Amino acid sequence: MHVPDGFINAPVSAVAGVVAAGAVAVSLRGARRELGGTSRSGGAGIGEERTAPLAGLVAAFIFAVQMLNFPVAAGTSGHLLGGALAAILVGPYTGVLCISVVLLMQGILFADGGLTALGVNILVMGVVTVVVAYALFRGLLGVLPRTRRSVTAASFVAALVSVPAAACAFTLLYWIGGTTDIPIGKVFTAMGSVHVLIGIGEALITALTVGAVVAVRPDLVHGARGLAAPLKLRVGGELVDAPAPAAEPAPAAHRSTRGLWITGLVTALVLAGFVSFYASANPDGLEKVAADKGIDKEEKEHAAKNSPLADYGVKDVSDARLSGGLAGIIGVGATLVAGSGAFYVVSRRRRTKDDDAGTTRTDEKV
Repeated sequence: MHVPDGFINAPVSAVAGVVAAGAVAVSLRGARRELGGTSRSGGAGIGEERTAPLAGLVAAFIFAVQMLNFPVAAGTSGHLLGGALAAILVGPYTGVLCISVVLLMQGILFADGGLTALGVNILVMGVVTVVVAYALFRGLLGVLPRTRRSVTAASFVAALVSVPAAACAFTLLYWIGGTTDIPIGKVFTAMGSVHVLIGIGEALITALTVGAVVAVRPDLVHGARGLAAPLKLRVGGELVDAPAPAAEPAPAAHRSTRGLWITGLVTALVLAGFVSFYASANPDGLEKVAADKGIDKEEKEHAAKNSPLADYGVKDVSDARLSGGLAGIIGVGATLVAGSGAFYVVSRRRRTKDDDAGTTRTDEKV
């Protein structure tokens, strides 16, 4: 659903860019808490030395999976948007930043998604999907039993709904600032119907990924924090909370994340460097609707069309399999480095502020 330049007029694109920039600014502040190694209740987290690389890995993984277009209807394909997956794994604020990093890398390096439409894409594919998915995810967990299966099921539903929600957001922006005169009802029907089907694929990928991580390291899944419900005992016919054990187990923060990180990175590299060659070549949902309804009449050439990695291939490498594989591997590496670096800076700013606050409190006592 990468919106190219020319679909939305300049004024609406500019406003969307301002809104997206505001959302990123808010997310930077919120991500400091999510990456700072502490929970809302004040309990110990896994530490910023580990959360920043893990968040970077999530961004790189989403980049890789977005290269895997899957068929959804005759002549139409879809790909992961990733907002639900990112929000559930690393938190909603960090999730918005993950998708923003992915979209920035895709736009600059691979000429995928217009540069003047970057704000539109962040708003539609990042902010809308994260907000809708995470709100629905938390709501479902509030009524479902607090189990790992509930987290996986809630992930499925949240991801499923987030995709048509993003399609509706694009349709709204097109209604306000579309550059072609197409009846909005036709656009809404076409976008909604195809993206419901794409949402099913999104839901399966999200649920499988979240379920796999929850099965081995639930402490690393933001949406699964506090998953274990208190033990209940039946006393006098009533259920009461069991007393806490005398000795607490070792904190999750002390458990290494290296194995999961390596597994995730290898998986992302294999998906982008090898499996992506077998992805569907059909246009994705937005491209198909744009071609069928005439939305693409005013599409502009991408400013990075001459990039050596444009269209997910390495320039001057004639073998299609090798060219696409190398481009995918480079993309995973670039996204991992950019994401991990950005998240590390955010988490360090959190630690610096906490240290300054602690120093101030100490000085006041003295």
